[in-house]
Amino acid sequence: MHKLDTIELFIKLLSFRSVTPDDDGALTFIRDYLGDFEAEWVNRVNVKNLFLYKKFADGPHLCFAGHIDVVPPGEGWESDPFVPKAQKGYIYARGAQDMKSGVAAFVQACRDVEDFSGTLSLLLTSDEEGEAKHGTVEVLRYLKEKDFLPDYAVVAEPTCEKVFGDAIKIGRRGSINGTIEKIGRQGHAAYPEKALNPIHKVAQVLPHIAGVDLDEGDEFFAPSKFVITDIRAGMEVTNVTPGRLKMMFNVRNNTKTTKEDIEAFVDRYFKDMNYMLTISQSAKPFMTDKDSKIVEALGCAIRKVTGLKTKYSTAGGTSDARFFAEFGVDVVEFGVRNDTIHAPNERTTPEEVKALKYVFDEVIKSF
Repeated sequence: MHKLDTIELFIKLLSFRSVTPDDDGALTFIRDYLGDFEAEWVNRVNVKNLFLYKKFADGPHLCFAGHIDVVPPGEGWESDPFVPKAQKGYIYARGAQDMKSGVAAFVQACRDVEDFSGTLSLLLTSDEEGEAKHGTVEVLRYLKEKDFLPDYAVVAEPTCEKVFGDAIKIGRRGSINGTIEKIGRQGHAAYPEKALNPIHKVAQVLPHIAGVDLDEGDEFFAPSKFVITDIRAGMEVTNVTPGRLKMMFNVRNNTKTTKEDIEAFVDRYFKDMNYMLTISQSAKPFMTDKDSKIVEALGCAIRKVTGLKTKYSTAGGTSDARFFAEFGVDVVEFGVRNDTIHAPNERTTPEEVKALKYVFDEVIKSF
């Protein structure tokens, strides 16, 4: 396949209607575009995953990773979200920031490589914006079985905040979800002494748990906060007190607070009540050492291309970088600005996409 320039490649990727988990042919296109890389499909259920690699020498294995799937466009667009539109210095389309800009940049950077000190690979999935059960994690399991896990990984999620180059992510918070059910005894509102109102009981502990920091955080992580997301009870009538209350919560936890810590925290305030707790962890927190080779290489590359000294961040939700961390891979995230991700009229600038490609060029050279 003939070579496109970086922006032509970016626009081509934006034209695929790749709403999770449908890649709409984007992965096959990338496989053909990188025709001199070995290609392996690791498809699971209805999800396509593509792993591309090229061994240049005996040395470190560097992997670039990302997702080709996007969230549904939703309403409020001023143009077709899958027909890229260039206007006033921006390119508009669903996935422009999250994260076809990153995919275009590292695909182009890898195509341009003529020599490398080890193995260069790309891991691409169509299942990141959904449940992420059949995507990146499945490829990593497959690579572990083959004893071919990368040593270092760059996930090209959009990370920058105000200007391109101002932030990279060297870790992410985890996510823990829970439901507390307080059992009471339904009764007539006129005879509260004959009932056991769970609302009144829970109201007594709310000041001690709602929005409370569970730890002090550190220089990279904000404190883990107990965030109540829903409380419901009763039948929406005024003369019956409820017999049961359900409260849901979420904790975006750092590395200092575990699921077990949260269970103990809940029990501290509910132990004298009749309650049930259901709790699950959908993502684990991770942190890559700031002195890791990949963190240093990326920071130096950003400074060379932009002149900026980037900051290390752990803000935001979850990403597939967490799976690399679980498999012991040093992972870092870097991409374009993230101010319109998942929003109508998502857009980025051609300059940022080209600059991201140059940063990845420098990272590859540094290895």
